[in-house]
Formats: sequence, structure tokens, C-alpha cells
Amino acid sequence: MDLLQQICERAKNNKQRIVLPEALEERTLRAADKVLADGLANLILIGNPDEIAKKSAEWGLTHTSEATIIDPENNDKSEEYAQLLTDLRKKKGMTIEQARELVKNPLYLGCMIIKTEGADGQISGALSTTGDTLRPALQIIKCAPGITCVSGAMLLITKQPQYGENGVLVMGDVAVTPMPDAAQLSQIAVCTAQTAKSVAGFDDPRVAMLSFSTKGSASHEVVDKVIEATKLAKELDPALKVDGELQADAALVPSVGEKKAPGSAIAGHANVLVAPCLEVGNIAYKLVQRLGDAIAIGPILQGIARPVNDLSRGCSVDDIYYMVAITACQAMDAKK
Repeated sequence: MDLLQQICERAKNNKQRIVLPEALEERTLRAADKVLADGLANLILIGNPDEIAKKSAEWGLTHTSEATIIDPENNDKSEEYAQLLTDLRKKKGMTIEQARELVKNPLYLGCMIIKTEGADGQISGALSTTGDTLRPALQIIKCAPGITCVSGAMLLITKQPQYGENGVLVMGDVAVTPMPDAAQLSQIAVCTAQTAKSVAGFDDPRVAMLSFSTKGSASHEVVDKVIEATKLAKELDPALKVDGELQADAALVPSVGEKKAPGSAIAGHANVLVAPCLEVGNIAYKLVQRLGDAIAIGPILQGIARPVNDLSRGCSVDDIYYMVAITACQAMDAKK
């Protein structure tokens, strides 16, 4: 069974409640139909019920009626949500009138449903920008305890079983924070290891803090940042298996790791890679994807108290389907 199948099986065995706020979008509705047909998750679709029924009939979808459908323009909890949103944002000057309008926005409405424990996670982005997806999540659900930095992880499924976890690696940050400081980088390390557990199913995440230097082979302020981040990551999560600074070959290849970082339990055996900045992480995963013919799944947003994930606006039906499963796995972990 491949990794995606394993993720889907975990989702089916412990069904979570996932919000799809872009339910009138064709790919999203088709993915919802497939999710419900396969029993992957319990879905909450946000949109006009008549429009959803009409589009479902037009596209030959037979399972969307099994979802809970919430009309943002006719929702009996709108005033409750508006009052709560006003309380959450009062320090920012939110008025009740502004809140009443915002809770009609499907992205905000979905986050309010999660905040009031009516759902476990949300996925959007087929129509919305990353900023539009993240804004309500950070304003309403907020970051996980001890975390101030949201980041994005990528699952890399390679054809090189000698690396990572039988060829699977998890890399962060590839999507959100352009130039993290040492404290933020330490949080990215902890969150990416958690994603490796909850989504990729790693029993033993081994985190390499990547750099162009290995254990003092080069001297530069950006190397110092990685060294400091490694120290802070150990303080943030004393159980975390992490080492740095390590060059990529020292992190992945046992013979190189032994030579460049003797005595390191991580060098040569890493299955979680943390890039020193977004520029490096984004470029690196795309090179591995294109030149190494790896499958790249994500980005998976991490650091939010409840999972809210972002899609590419060019996403496929399958992309949405699998992100539902990934979000469900994150939701299970968030409840622990």
C-alpha cells in the first residue's frame, strides 16, 4: 500500500468533519462527491443548497446530498458567530456590523464552524488565494500553543528507497514564511516533524536542519541562525530528534554523514528536512520533483490550532480528494 493509500485508510477509519467552503466550484463539488462515496470524511459544504443540488444534477453527482450543507446567506447561527467574531477581534476594532458581513464569507464561516467545534478542519484555495485562506484561520482559530509561525510542509515521495523513510521525506517550510529567524525556524522544525507523524505516518521523525555548512565547515551569519534554531528546537520539544547544521548530502547519505558529522544520530538518516528559508525550500522541492521525478504532495499548512489547508488554484479533483484525507489525519492529531 503506497503512502496516499495509507493516508486515505487512516482517514476512513476515523472519519473527521471537514469543511469545503468553495462548494459551488466544480472540482470541489466533484471531489466532495468522491469523498462521500468512498467514506473518506464527513463533509460540510458551504453554499446555496439549491445551487449545489442543481450543479450536482448537472454533473451527475449522486452523493453530495449526504453532506451537511450550510447556506451562508441563510444560516441560523449567523448572529452567534458574529458576536463571537466581534469578541475575538475587538482589540482590532471589529464592529458587530462588520462581523455580520464577514460570517457570510464562506472562508470565515468555515473557520467559525471549526472554532465552535462544529468541524475539525477546512480546505480552500481552488478559488481563493493563500492569503484569503490564511487570514480567517489566523484571526479565528489562531496558532497552536507555543507556535507563532505558520509554515508549509511538502511530502516528497521519491524513487530512492535508501533515503528518508523508504524514499519518503517531509520538507518544510516550502510555502509561507520567506525569511524565518532562528525562533521561527525552530518552530518550523517542530511542526514539520509533527506533520511527518500525523500525515506521513512516521513513527520516528529524524530532523535535519539544512545549511551549506556541516558542523562548522563554513562560517556565516545564516549558518549561525541554523545552529541557534537547532538549539531552540530542542528546547521547544526536548523529545525531538534533530541535528544541525547539516548539508543535504550529510543529512541523507550515511557514508557522507559519518565523515562530515561523526557521532550524529541524524546525519545520514534524516527523514525530515528543514530548509533555512522559504527560497531554499521552495526551489529544492521543485528541483526534486522535476529532475528527480518525485511526487510532491502539499503544501500542508502547519502551526494552526486546527488544520486549515490551502490548494493551488490549478488543483485537480484528486488533489482536493487527497487533501481532505491529509486534513483529516492532521485533525486526528490535533485532538490528542
